[in-house]
Amino acid sequence: MKQPSLDRLMGKVDSKYTLVIVVAKRARAIMEEGKHEDLAKGVKSVSISLEEISQSNNVYECIPDEIAPC
Repeated sequence: MKQPSLDRLMGKVDSKYTLVIVVAKRARAIMEEGKHEDLAKGVKSVSISLEEISQSNNVYECIPDEIAPC
């Protein structure tokens, strides 16, 4: 699986820190589910989550701690 470009990923988040948090949380969810078809092919959960984020229409933003944790 080819990794998406950092430029494309940065268009989906407000900072690199947010990208790391979002990817880690999604990768953990993929591992807990264990049903993703690419896991059987030996693709790592982080690679899957990076690809999902780059293809999504969502934009992720970190909210300061006073309001809510990321």
